[in-house]
Amino acid sequence: MGKRLLWSLILSSALTATWADAAEKTAVQVMHQGDPGFVAAYGKVAERFEAANPDVDIQFIYAPHDAYNEKFSAAVMAKQLPDVMELDAPFLANYVWSGYLQPLKPLVDKDLLDDMTESNIAQGTYPIDKDLYAIGLTDSSVVLYGNKKYLEAIGARIPKSVDDAWTREEFEGYLEKLSKLDGVKWPIDTFRGYGIKTEWITYAYGPILQSAGCDLIDRKAWKSEGTLDSDACADALAMMQKWVKNGWVVPQSAGTNQFFAEGNPAALALGGHWVYAEAAATMKDNIVVLPLPKFGTKGASPNGTWIWAITKTSKHPDIAAKFISFMLKDKEYRAYVASQSGYPGLKSFAAESPLYAAGGPMAIAFEQASKTAIARPPHPAYPTITSAFMQAVDEAFNGGDPKEALTSAARKIDQDIEDNDGYPPFGDEQ
Repeated sequence: MGKRLLWSLILSSALTATWADAAEKTAVQVMHQGDPGFVAAYGKVAERFEAANPDVDIQFIYAPHDAYNEKFSAAVMAKQLPDVMELDAPFLANYVWSGYLQPLKPLVDKDLLDDMTESNIAQGTYPIDKDLYAIGLTDSSVVLYGNKKYLEAIGARIPKSVDDAWTREEFEGYLEKLSKLDGVKWPIDTFRGYGIKTEWITYAYGPILQSAGCDLIDRKAWKSEGTLDSDACADALAMMQKWVKNGWVVPQSAGTNQFFAEGNPAALALGGHWVYAEAAATMKDNIVVLPLPKFGTKGASPNGTWIWAITKTSKHPDIAAKFISFMLKDKEYRAYVASQSGYPGLKSFAAESPLYAAGGPMAIAFEQASKTAIARPPHPAYPTITSAFMQAVDEAFNGGDPKEALTSAARKIDQDIEDNDGYPPFGDEQ
């Protein structure tokens, strides 16, 4: 009886102490997405941060990639925004315009701000006040991967730099030759396996329109009609529709790895930088990395990835910023990102990434960041812009008229902007 009472008192004291320890800690909530590898990496960073800051409790809120914006909207409706949030760069303007984020410069370590690449600054900057609202260790790009054996078999020219990219005529000529080559089931994988209702469509296919001489929206007048439905855009979408009709493109039903799958059924791949690690592991020296082709008079490539911001409602923005700074400098985290062929968004990280350095196998991808990268339209209407464009691409790939599909998309975009009175102060900038 006496021992039980003593044990009870000890347990009670322990629980009280544990409760007191927890109560004394400052909780910082971090909302994020990511595959299991990155989720685990974030957890390990948090463990190291908490060890260095025992008065802080990092609490993660995971939201699946494809449902992230819906989860974030639910948090907004419930007035339960996290302190730190990961966000997809093209949605930054909408979040800032909506009043969800606060400027980072007064909070994040200055040496990190000085370390950012130009494209990293661009992806985290709000165009109206030119202030920085998000930062990342990485940026992103899309390149053209090639199977060296197949390209040599058709006598294809191998570009050595972004300035030397294939022309539209060369690219389509090679697709036709590859379609007749033994062993090639599909000339190119454009990663339709990601799905038609994902950001991949606008991220990867939008630059094809920009290279062809048009855009999703006029970035000064902020009007889509006259731009997205222009003859140049319609011609570019018709070109992609032809690739699909000809059977040159890996269908959505075939998945996302036909370039480096067993037997290499696809000869080329219009893929993100993140494809490299897995493809190189299986293809070894048979993989070549090429710049995106020029479909008009200039090259164009995407940028922007998932970056970190602090919400305006955070009660602990200083600790939130301290965690972000800690994570972006954490050696073990950086080593993991580098192992996943992370695309450098910090100059110091680029120096640690021989993959992207001059002479490295992905050097052309990093060269695109300074020569051809075009951010997706930084406008509060971006959710509508990307949704309308996805639908137009889907209609065209299923046999619809490209011009009509883009005209319908342009009208939806302009109607959304009109319905929101031009999203002032964007309208005031005209």
